Amino acid sequence: MEASVIKVAVAGAMGRMGQRILWALKDDGDFQLAYAFEREGHPDLGKEIGNLLGIGEFRLTLKEGLKDVPEGLDVLIDFTTPEATLKHMEWAVEHNVSMVIGTTGFSKEMHLKIRELGERIPCVMAPNMSVGVNLMFFLAKIMAEVLGEDFDVEIWEAHHRMKKDAPSGTALRILEVVSKALGRDPEGSAIFRAKGIIGERSKKEIGVQVIRAGDIVGEHTLLFGGIGERLELTHRAHSRDTFARGALRAAKWLVGRPKGLYDMQDVLGLSERTFGGKVR
Repeated sequence: MEASVIKVAVAGAMGRMGQRILWALKDDGDFQLAYAFEREGHPDLGKEIGNLLGIGEFRLTLKEGLKDVPEGLDVLIDFTTPEATLKHMEWAVEHNVSMVIGTTGFSKEMHLKIRELGERIPCVMAPNMSVGVNLMFFLAKIMAEVLGEDFDVEIWEAHHRMKKDAPSGTALRILEVVSKALGRDPEGSAIFRAKGIIGERSKKEIGVQVIRAGDIVGEHTLLFGGIGERLELTHRAHSRDTFARGALRAAKWLVGRPKGLYDMQDVLGLSERTFGGKVR
């Protein structure tokens, strides 16, 4: 298959992540920004993207929602809100457009709907698009399997003061990966720390702690504490550009893929079905 320019749309284009994705697109010749949009009533609707961000190459105007989207769109990148993302996904299914989803904070019911829709288009969805974080997920599984029941497990995460969901989607994914490796139920194992006399920790619990302060982009630590030693695995994001670059990597990977719901473990060849870079 000959390489061709990937036509991309960006949801929530003026948001914190939307803007970093636009800047990443500017420097990647494999993509063409075909459409950028925001929610109804956004103050920048109708303005030129290039003028808003100082990117002269982008002469497109900021649109309201998925109206008048040009033909031939290849992929929609979405870091917005759970409610908005589901609506965008329904549109993508109707128009046979691939999606990259970095939105977090979905309810259980929303996840079920995403799984249903995700089988009808090629879609990568991950709580964190960072290559480093996704390698962290992979290593967390190995660490849990090797260290087993002899080590206590703690997870903590820190983000900026504007983040709406807690714990972060990344922390919850770490919890899921470690719990599964230890043969535990994530919901039954998780203890979200509180004040007061909470008593000794149980052997099976996994502690989860949250920090919200200032402009912290994102930090996650997984700690295994044993008798006489501890092992920590930490990832720190220095800027949102790492998530934007990961999203573009996912968008490139989707080209020519079969319909289905994938995650960044698939993109990086770390999951069982894509180990070695091939979908099984």
